[in-house]
Amino acid sequence: MLNDQELLKLLLPEFLVEHFDIIKAQEHNAELHIYFEEKSSIPEELKDRLLESKGFLPEIIVDDYPLRGKIVKLHVKRRRWTDKVSGKILQRDWQLVSQGTRMTHDFAGFLKKISR
Repeated sequence: MLNDQELLKLLLPEFLVEHFDIIKAQEHNAELHIYFEEKSSIPEELKDRLLESKGFLPEIIVDDYPLRGKIVKLHVKRRRWTDKVSGKILQRDWQLVSQGTRMTHDFAGFLKKISR
């Protein structure tokens, strides 16, 4: 039997389920809006630095696969970190959207396949 996390990974991009918290989900007309915030755990690739979470970058909105006939909009807020030693602002290098689109990579690839 699937647990909640495994089920969500079948419906949403896996990296979002693993690295982001779902803050809320709202239906608006024929659209489903799901809001995510990056978890406050220090990224693995930055573990060697002394970091402090300093809020979020501006939210991005990405289109994903429709669910149950509803357009799905993913609202994603990525965390920013301050290196306490250098003072630099750092962030994970997320490749959330397919280049030249506002869609997830999977959804853009799906649309590309069906348009052929």
